[in-house]
Amino acid sequence: MVLATGNYTKDIFTVGAHGLGRVNENIALKAENMYKVFGRRSAEVVQKLQDGQSREELSRFGTAAVIDASFEVRRGEIFVVMGLSGSGKSTLIRMLNGLLPATAGAVTIGDTSLSEISDKELRLLRQQKVSMVFQHFALMPHRTVLDNAAYALEVQGVEQSEREERAAKVLERVGLGGWGEKFPSQLSGGMKQRVGLARALAAETEVLLMDEAFSALDPLIRREMQEQLIDLQRELDKTIIFITHDLNEAMLLGDRIAMMHDGRIVQIGTPDQILTAPASDYVEQFVQDVDRSRVLTVESVMDASPEDVEFVSRPGMTPVKADTLLSDVFAVSAANEKPLAVVDGQDQVVGSLGHGTLLSALSNPNADHPKTLVEEQDKYQRPTTAPQAEGAGVAGGDAPSADDDKRKGGVS
Repeated sequence: MVLATGNYTKDIFTVGAHGLGRVNENIALKAENMYKVFGRRSAEVVQKLQDGQSREELSRFGTAAVIDASFEVRRGEIFVVMGLSGSGKSTLIRMLNGLLPATAGAVTIGDTSLSEISDKELRLLRQQKVSMVFQHFALMPHRTVLDNAAYALEVQGVEQSEREERAAKVLERVGLGGWGEKFPSQLSGGMKQRVGLARALAAETEVLLMDEAFSALDPLIRREMQEQLIDLQRELDKTIIFITHDLNEAMLLGDRIAMMHDGRIVQIGTPDQILTAPASDYVEQFVQDVDRSRVLTVESVMDASPEDVEFVSRPGMTPVKADTLLSDVFAVSAANEKPLAVVDGQDQVVGSLGHGTLLSALSNPNADHPKTLVEEQDKYQRPTTAPQAEGAGVAGGDAPSADDDKRKGGVS
């Protein structure tokens, strides 16, 4: 988890002593201390914000839409910026491709700093390195679906036959094969958004910006588009920055999520981290109604002490993959009295998942972590009626106790 306070942290930021320089080859885009203030005294507002004055105190001088935003987006990840209306997220995404110039701070895409290039170079960068999908489709009604999908290639100067061939392939990929000769007026909302996505993908840029791209769609169509985006990402490995106000959408799509509030990024982390370690009361309130079982993985809640690993490494224990969602382990957990052995991609045991741990992760996110399996095993082996000799256990014929029920996830 990273708190975005304007200070760089070792695991997220790699800015050296000489400023921006070359971006790490694993970083597709970097935003550094970005501000966007609307108003005639914008530079003054930035200085006062840096001096510690609040957004509200300075509202009479200008509107501070984005305040001291710093983050890096890794190549091939879906980085979601999440916030309510007025949080600054849509302003932020337009700063990332220069549609809105930053009042202060810098954006670097690849090795190119947006503040150091001309308008002509910026237009070229948008054509070749970063494309955008808008909420309201932005299709040209007088052009066919194929021509709309090929438009970015036309702007790049690609020959007609080649751009039509490439656009047709992308339309096929997004589920619109055979619709190339139709016009936007003949399409549903979901199909129009697929054309917008196809247009962005056809440009074959490194970075894809998506501003509330699915927000205008009906729930079922929206879910289909989310799943299609995930499938496309597996295939194409694009770097995607996705803006949304829908927390469930953010949790479904995001490899990492930046939470925005009143113009500031208040937390950056994986969906697991946002849910289990909210950085503020605001974030905690925001995530309280999320279905945790569809976000948290076994790995994020398992017991991983050496004793726990040893306990579930014995023969006969049921394995479960570490990256499995909790919603997918209920049945197998219920079918096993003993805890599950959590294994990694090489089938090595890395932890354990008992009934109590599973229920605790779902029912009380801010409670102390449950006792380790070894501690629970000590109770499990201790009879309720008389002291037990060292080395005795359930295998020796002891009757199950109330503590046994607790270990199995029951209630006392």
